[in-house]
Amino acid sequence: MNEDQEQITLVDENGNEELYDVLFTFESDDFGKSYILIYPSGKSEDEEVDIQAYVLPPENDPANPTGGDLQLIESDEEWDMIESVLNTFLSDGEINPDAGKKN
Repeated sequence: MNEDQEQITLVDENGNEELYDVLFTFESDDFGKSYILIYPSGKSEDEEVDIQAYVLPPENDPANPTGGDLQLIESDEEWDMIESVLNTFLSDGEINPDAGKKN
């Protein structure tokens, strides 16, 4: 794991805090939003993890998120785009900002 790995803390509805590692963030021109993909901290590299995706608050720079309330993704079209970007990232380890573009 990268020693410079960014981490965030999510607080659930009961006030419980859980630490997450940031997989990556990216912007979508098609949706006019920025997204963050995270997974629970402390997992080994060969362990299967649940990757979660959220919309960053509008004032956040995806290259340097500063916090705030993450927003849920509400549309199937956004999920399809995120899945495409994630699959591209997982297959070659690079973020392709065009992966989720609409034709």
